[in-house]
Amino acid sequence: MTGTPSSTGAAQQREARKIALASFIGTSIEWYDFFLYGAAAALVFGPQFFPSDNELASQLAALSSFAVGFFARPIGGIVAGHLGDRVLGRKRMLVVSLLVMGVATVLIGLLPTYAQIGAAAPILLVVLRVCQGLGVGAEWGGAALMAVEHAPPGRRGLFGAAPQLGVPAGAIGANLVMLIASTTAADAFAQWGWRIGFLASVVLLVVGYVIRRRISESPLFEEERRKRPQEEDAPRSAPLSELLRRHPLGVVRAAFATAASTGLGYIVLVYTLSYGTTELTYSRNALLVVVILASTVQLAAILGWSALSDKLGRRRVFIGGGIAQIVLALLFFPMFERETFLWALLACSLAVIVVSAQYGPLSALLSELFPTRVRYSGISTGYQLGNVLGGALAPLVATALFATQGGSFAVGIYLAVMALLATLAVLLTPETSTRDLRRV
Repeated sequence: MTGTPSSTGAAQQREARKIALASFIGTSIEWYDFFLYGAAAALVFGPQFFPSDNELASQLAALSSFAVGFFARPIGGIVAGHLGDRVLGRKRMLVVSLLVMGVATVLIGLLPTYAQIGAAAPILLVVLRVCQGLGVGAEWGGAALMAVEHAPPGRRGLFGAAPQLGVPAGAIGANLVMLIASTTAADAFAQWGWRIGFLASVVLLVVGYVIRRRISESPLFEEERRKRPQEEDAPRSAPLSELLRRHPLGVVRAAFATAASTGLGYIVLVYTLSYGTTELTYSRNALLVVVILASTVQLAAILGWSALSDKLGRRRVFIGGGIAQIVLALLFFPMFERETFLWALLACSLAVIVVSAQYGPLSALLSELFPTRVRYSGISTGYQLGNVLGGALAPLVATALFATQGGSFAVGIYLAVMALLATLAVLLTPETSTRDLRRV
């Protein structure tokens, strides 16, 4: 016996909330793994895996290994998009992505250093970092689609915030573990203390796997799959081929819309740890606390801006955040370089608040750009390309610009230009919040 419309609607609401919670928990685990590497690259991987007489060269090598993961992400996104659109579906692809990321993270925690096995150590580290990149590249698109495609009418922005919340939650977890591990003696932290967080990931991996096995498949994907027997006689191209042929502008818009928020975000969450401890007088633990507190602020900011995008529209919230980000990009380093805990906390908190106006509604915005049959491929490809333009290069470019220009002003200009490009990309995009995802 079928239920009444009200009972059916209540059941759908409960399922949507369960999916959103699963997306949040899963992406939190993935981003914990990813940010843990970033914190370790900024604090310890230089001397442990890339030793050099030149401290700057060692640090650049460590941050470059962090960037390698970003360059693997588009590949992970493309492969996952094909499998998620045509073969495995959203749900099973999320389980695969979690396993790839989790296993790679645990193996990093077991990896011998350069002093123990020589040049094989950095090579293996980079290989495992590539695996992390493939895993997180596959992760985001599926988590975003599960949350958005299950969302109740008029609330795609809020429910789509679930995977976005995984970023600050993962950053909190990763930096908290590094903070606890760093209470050991300096030599102990360098030798084995940093490994604790990576090995602890095995527990999170099991929890995430159990949760994701229990969720239901996206109803829009199931509807699309039911149509396929009627289309078997028609030639079908691969999702990526169809995406680039029919929706190239959507991919470009998605990439530029993503780049600025990830660029400034990674400056706050990764580069400040390196810059503040090597060029300024901040202690390692003080900056870890700053990142933890700023990430807590970002949790609330993402929820607030995402919900507001359901009421005001994606474009208004995104463009307003972009304008604020241009201003903040120029003010961030002058505030941070005052070298007090409160100024660092203020700079990082303001940064994540304005970043969240773009990053929070991003799942809904990108999902609304593409039809169901290529949506996984579309949002994964656009989002991961944006992360290469923004997140991958930001810490590395910041380090290089500071070294060559002798100051942080050029870094602020770089971030402001990225914010301007992202704002223009959405300014040239029609409002998407009122679209029916079945008719995109």
